[in-house]
Amino acid sequence: MSLQVAVGHASLTGPRERNEDFCGVVTPRGAELDNKGLIAAVADGIGGHRGGREAAEYTVRGLLSDYYATPDTWSVPHALDRVVGPLNRWVLAEGGRQPELAGMATTLSVLVLRGRRYVLAHVGDSRIYLLREGRLDCLTEDHVWEHPELKNVLSRAVGLDRHFRLDFADGELQPGDCFLLCTDGVWGALDDARLRETLLAHPGAQAAAAALCSLALAAGGRDNASAVVLRVEALPTAGLRDALAETARLPLPPLLKPGQTLDGLVIDERLHASRASLLYRVHDRASGQAAVLKTLPPACADDAEAMRGLIMEEWRVRRVVSPFFAQHVPVAQRSCLYFLQSWHEGASLQRMLDQGLHFTVAEVVQHGIRLLKGLAALHRLDIAHRDIKPDNIHLGRDGRLRILDLGVAQSLSEREGEGGGEGQGAPGTPSYMAPELFAGAPADTAQDLYAAGVTLYHLLTRRYPQGEIEPFQHPRFGDPLPPTRYRPDIPGWLENVLLKAVAREPGQRFETAEEFLRALEQGASRPVNRIPATPLALRNPLLTWRLLAAASALLNLVLLMLLLR
Repeated sequence: MSLQVAVGHASLTGPRERNEDFCGVVTPRGAELDNKGLIAAVADGIGGHRGGREAAEYTVRGLLSDYYATPDTWSVPHALDRVVGPLNRWVLAEGGRQPELAGMATTLSVLVLRGRRYVLAHVGDSRIYLLREGRLDCLTEDHVWEHPELKNVLSRAVGLDRHFRLDFADGELQPGDCFLLCTDGVWGALDDARLRETLLAHPGAQAAAAALCSLALAAGGRDNASAVVLRVEALPTAGLRDALAETARLPLPPLLKPGQTLDGLVIDERLHASRASLLYRVHDRASGQAAVLKTLPPACADDAEAMRGLIMEEWRVRRVVSPFFAQHVPVAQRSCLYFLQSWHEGASLQRMLDQGLHFTVAEVVQHGIRLLKGLAALHRLDIAHRDIKPDNIHLGRDGRLRILDLGVAQSLSEREGEGGGEGQGAPGTPSYMAPELFAGAPADTAQDLYAAGVTLYHLLTRRYPQGEIEPFQHPRFGDPLPPTRYRPDIPGWLENVLLKAVAREPGQRFETAEEFLRALEQGASRPVNRIPATPLALRNPLLTWRLLAAASALLNLVLLMLLLR
């Protein structure tokens, strides 16, 4: 069952010459409803002449269209923020460019219903209410100045300031929930008791919206009156990513041997086997196309978390469309739980190291450039890989570098309502994990850049900047060792780049994959500054105090001897 919502909306001009309000709702179906949800918005424009209406309509129309163009991997708040930010800049620019539009701005209240949760975004003095089990609550806060003489003057709105900020809130949905989005022309004329009575008296969403606007004007309202009413009639039975939930009901395949077939796929060889995953190289019996089949060992048949992890990995693989990643291969019909990715001849960088290959400085720089281009593409989708290392970087015979294994990756949308792994439980390989992960910080895109730095360091030196770290070890981190200690032919500019990438303090590292990439591409032409060594007092405060105490005792002893003489 999918999310079912009854929608109603109304907007009346009232005694004003123009209706400067604008409202809109998008109710998608199928996978788009599952992935992005239903979105509703109301806006109340301000500004002389036609500026208010233009600001409100452009903002709502732009939001409703651009929201569905954002990646499915973005969280709802992140998607809304990234969409409304440019709309705010456009309204500001138009107001400054055309004199008749000077001062144009608009309030904006947005509600997204997705799965079994709601997310709201808000700026200005339009409002969002929730009627649940007979109780009406206002979910938003008016952004007006606190001074009594300025209580009707907006302190925040779309187009009012370049330093724009939305308020966000979210919560669980319940069947029967009724949401009301309205401008101040409605809530300013009707108190909360009248709003509640009207919503209860009109079970139909359209009838309720029309009644609220008409009652507001009949009660003496002097402004435009606009309202959107959403009544939740049914909730989906599944949680995150309903589109793939049906796959979880499929059984795991048995252990497969070369020559066996599964759904028209011929097993060529087993590539990898562990307690957590199985990979086979297969080819389609009809087309001959080679692919990699990923599934779980039969022992995981009762492990709901492992099965969910495989389903979510397929969900990510489908959405990461980039030459720096193996691509999803569709299957017409599956009898078991697995998914397919494109097969590429070649080997991982770790396998090349194990076979005794020594990478030149130029090769490592080129591998680093391609690795960071791949990470930049991944991070633009707000997905953190969380296990970057040479074993997960594949160099194909076609010369392309590809990032493998999104099994422990995570997107912002997956984190909604979830607590990610932290500390010793954080995913990743210890020697490639940033120091803050051992202190309990959640793994995200920033730690991918640290791991990329360790990867390049290891490709050059076969060592680690903090030494090898074993699982469950509690390491003490100091300044990373310069890679020239192990390989003197590394140029100074590259050493500075690597030391910045693996700096102990997060604030000293590259902030984005693009910044790291630019440093590698520019090389010696625009070298990055060397990270200064950490003073002893910060590296080892206890030793510092002991040395100071010893020096003080020695000085006192010398003074005492001088006095005795």
